[in-house]
This record gives sequence, structure tokens and C-alpha cells, in this order.
Amino acid sequence: MLRFGCSQVVIERLDPLVNPSMNPSTHMHQVVGGNAFAATMPSADIAKLATCTTCHFDQDFSNYWTANLYFRARNGTYKRVPQMANQFNAGDNAGITIYYTAPAANATTAFKPGFRMLTGDSMRRTSENLGKNMQQCYRCFTKPDFGGSMYPPCFDPQWDTDHLPKQACAGGIRSNIIFPLCWDGKSLDSPNHRDHVAHPIGGAPSFAVVNGTCPASHPVKIPQVMLEVMWDTTGFNNPEDWPEDGSQPFVLSTGDKTGYGQHGDYVFGWKDNTLQTAMDSQCYLRNCTQLTAQEPKVKNQCQVPVTVGEAVDGWLGELPGGGRD
Repeated sequence: MLRFGCSQVVIERLDPLVNPSMNPSTHMHQVVGGNAFAATMPSADIAKLATCTTCHFDQDFSNYWTANLYFRARNGTYKRVPQMANQFNAGDNAGITIYYTAPAANATTAFKPGFRMLTGDSMRRTSENLGKNMQQCYRCFTKPDFGGSMYPPCFDPQWDTDHLPKQACAGGIRSNIIFPLCWDGKSLDSPNHRDHVAHPIGGAPSFAVVNGTCPASHPVKIPQVMLEVMWDTTGFNNPEDWPEDGSQPFVLSTGDKTGYGQHGDYVFGWKDNTLQTAMDSQCYLRNCTQLTAQEPKVKNQCQVPVTVGEAVDGWLGELPGGGRD
């Protein structure tokens, strides 16, 4: 299992998967990875288009992005909730922690240049009732410094939910998003960015459970990709600022007040055969002699120029784009 941090490369209202060429797109995203990210990304080898990456391993020029989180004050104004560096990723400029999991050496096929996929549904507003197999979840940290629970992502029966936490979280909120692990072996993409990938026979597995059998329609097992985002909600825990009815005040950039609609996008961009080598070598966390790492001070310098001229931070009268799916 690889686990590594990717710092923020840009926060902007662009989505080259769902809204290609649209500038601005419908809602705000936080983006990490290579600097080839743009409103339109060709079905090409992204590793050859990018010149730097915010990821820990400098062979990974992929892009990963999710919806942002906002705090809605009693007066109806919004403020973006800042991200913070995850546990063991000290020095990162916020961003996303990336996981790639395989059941064994030589057991998965790495993605190919041009591959991309989407998971989650920005329009979902009800639970899928998957329990520990939920494919996106939120961890309410009840203590500072990631404290309060030692369960793996989405496993804690008390503090992991598929909806936004309903109580203040002293240590912030973690968001996890899990991608399918079976591929049809042919299509680098599909019209809805989902149909070329699938879950194993038996349904969606929990995090790091990657031993399931892939269906005949999608026979190729790929690494399980998971995104992990840390939201620093500690500056918004004053109950006097929360809604008078006591309901939770956070909302995704899509306008989703439930959290069920969290989703993740992925555009593959590893250089040459490096991801396959890492998976076959059973690299663990950031320990991988087959890959080369870069220090936070180096990767934090990689940026994508902002192209949408709108306010991102500070108090806003409405969500950027109006909070549309």
C-alpha cells in the first residue's frame, strides 16, 4: 500500500472531467498533483505534459480533486474551510493524502496513460446504507492532533458517517473517498466517467479490502485508489455561530448540506511504468526505494495559475457558482 501526501496545486472552479472546456465550471474544487491541470485535459500521457507535481513522489503527475467544504454562518454568508496537512505529512501545503492498495505483488494492473475516472455522486442526498463498506465517509476527530479514534477509514461505528458530522469536532473533520478496483481492460474513460470501472462481485468493498473477484464485464483488477482530506473546522466550533436550531453548519461547494454527495475525480499521470513497479514491489506507505521523493518545500512550489477571476476566500454572499451540482 502506498500512502503519500500531495499538496494543493490550485483551488479553482474547474472540472476537466465533468465540465471539460467550461471556465468556470459549476462548483469549486481543491486540486492536487501535476501542473498540467486545466479546464481541458487531453486523453494523452499527462506525465509528459506536466513539468512539476505537488505529490510526494516526483513520478506522480496525476491530478486528484474533490469538492471544497464551506461554513455557513447564521447570517447566510459562507467561508471556505481551510485544509490542513494530514498526519505524517508535516510540511505539506494542505492538499490530499493518496492511497494505492493492492492485495499482493503482481496482483494489479496499473492505469494506462489517458485513464481517468470519477467516483461518488454530487447529486446524492441520501445514504447508500453500506455500513463499513461506504465508499465515502467523514471522521469526526474528537480530540486535537487526529485524536479520538484509531479505526481505519470508514470503520468507526460512532465517529465515521457517510454524512457530515452533526456535532462540533475538536480535531477537525476527515473526508475519505474510495474508487472502484475493477476495470474493463479496454476503455480509458466512459461517457459518465464511471462505467469503465466497477466493484468486485458482491459489491463495494471497504477500504484496503482488495481481495474480491472482479466481474467478467470488468475483469482487470486495478489498485484501489482512496483520497483523504483533512478539514480544519476548529475555527468554526463556536455554538453561537451555528444555526439556531442546532443543525450542523457545513456545506460542500455543490450546495450539499448533507455530505452524501462528496465525490472524487482522478486523471492518471504516473511517469512511464513507475506505478506498476511500486505496486509489484509492495511498497509500503512512503517507503519505496523504486520511487524518488521530494521534500515539501520543493513540491509546495508547484502551482497552476488561477484562471477564474472570483473570490475564493473570505466571507462570501453565496457559494462560488451558486453552489450547483
